[in-house]
Amino acid sequence: MLLSPASTDASLPSAGGLWQKLTKKTGQGRDNDKAVQQAQMALSRQRLVTLVFDDMETVRMDLEALARDWVKPPPDANFSLRIPVEYASFQASRFINGPYIWLTSEDSYQIAILGVQGSRVEIYSDAPPPPDEPPPPPILEMDGIFNLELEKNKMVGIDVTINSDELDMARMEDGTTVAGAFWGKLDIVHDGDTHKMEFSGTRLADQSYDPSLLVDQRVIGKLAVAAKPTTAKCNLSILAPTQQYCELNVTFSPAWKIGMTWPPAENVTEDKFKYFLRVHPGGALEHFETESVVTSIYYEAMPDQTMFDPSSLVAPYNSFAMSFREFLGMTLQARTNFINNNMSALSAHKNIAYRFMSPGRLARAIDISVTHDPCVWTRIFLMFRGVGDDDMVDFVSAGEKEALSHNWREVVGWSEASKDPAQFRVLEVSVLECT
Repeated sequence: MLLSPASTDASLPSAGGLWQKLTKKTGQGRDNDKAVQQAQMALSRQRLVTLVFDDMETVRMDLEALARDWVKPPPDANFSLRIPVEYASFQASRFINGPYIWLTSEDSYQIAILGVQGSRVEIYSDAPPPPDEPPPPPILEMDGIFNLELEKNKMVGIDVTINSDELDMARMEDGTTVAGAFWGKLDIVHDGDTHKMEFSGTRLADQSYDPSLLVDQRVIGKLAVAAKPTTAKCNLSILAPTQQYCELNVTFSPAWKIGMTWPPAENVTEDKFKYFLRVHPGGALEHFETESVVTSIYYEAMPDQTMFDPSSLVAPYNSFAMSFREFLGMTLQARTNFINNNMSALSAHKNIAYRFMSPGRLARAIDISVTHDPCVWTRIFLMFRGVGDDDMVDFVSAGEKEALSHNWREVVGWSEASKDPAQFRVLEVSVLECT
C-alpha cells in the first residue's frame, strides 16, 4: 500500500529514548542515522509475518524482506514501514500525536505490537509501481473443425479457418477467456449467395461430457414423465354428526404399494398404515401425531406394473369414452373440485375413456376400516386414459349417450344415507390415470 503521511513529526523531541524509537527522524543527520539503523537491523532478529490463505499451512516470512520484494524499490528510493495507531498497542498509541508509528528498529516494532493479536503494517515508499503486464495479443485467426451427422450413420466433417479483422476471438472486452465445451444449436445456411454458420449454445459446467451422450432437455422431460410410476391419488373425508375419536386403518393387497400420505401416517406394516383422529362436525380432522387439522386424508396407491394393463382395465367393453369437454359435464361444485385436483392429467388428452371400479373389487385391492359403527361408506375410484381420434371408433357404442343412461349409483354403491347429516359417513374419491 502506497500512502503519503498525514502529519509531520517535526514537533516531537529529537532526543533519544522512546520518541526516537517510535517516530521517523528528520534533519541533517537522517542519512547517517539511516545507515546506522540498517546496520543494527542486520544484526537484530527478523520481524516475522504470518500469511494465511484458505486451508493452506501458514508461512512465516521476514516482514521487511517481504515488503521490499513486493515493492522492489530502487537503491536511492525512500522506503519505510509504519503501523496506524488504531492497529497498534494502546501503550504506544497514547504517546503519538500523528496517525502512524514508524518502524525504525526492532524495538519500535515490538513496542507497537505489544499485546496486539493482529496488526496492520503499511509500506511507505516513493518507488514507482510495478509495470502492468502487457495484454496478450488478440486472436484474429483460428481453425474450426466440425463433425456432423447429417442422418443416421452418415457423417460429414468440415474444416474451416475463422478470420476476424479486429475482434479478439479468444477474450471478451473485460478479459474473460472464451473457451470450454458448449452445448447448443448450429445453423448452416446455403441460400443463393448467402453462406454462413451460426452457433447458439451454453457452456457446460462439467467439461468431461461426451457429446454423444447429450440429450435434448425436452426429451429428458418426456422421459421423466414416462418413467413416473402409475399412481392413484386418493382423498378421504369423514363427516360425523358430533365430535368423536376414531382410528382409520388402510390395508393394501399384494398387488398395490403405499405411496405418499398426508398428514404423514403411522406405518403399521409394509402394506398397512393408520390414523388416530378426532373428527369434528363439518369435516375437520384433527391429527394428534402431527398436531395438524385437515379436511381430508390424502394418500397414494401404486399398482404392480407387471400386473397392470391399461388397455384392458379401460377398454370399450367396460368403459365409456367422450371428448374432454363432455367428460366435465357435472355439477358446478363437483366439477370445480375435480378440475382443481386433476386438470393437469385430464387436459393432456383430447378424448377420455373412463370407468369406475366396483366397491367389491376396490375393497379387495385397498381395504379401509374405521372404529365406528354404524358407518356409511361411499368410495368412488375412477380409472381413465387418453384416447386418440383414430381409436374413438372402438367406443362408438360406449359414448356420452350410453354413459348418461347408465346407473352410476349402483356401480359405485351410493345410497341415500350418504346425504344424511345424522350419520357417520366416510367419502373417498380416488383417480387413477392408466398410462
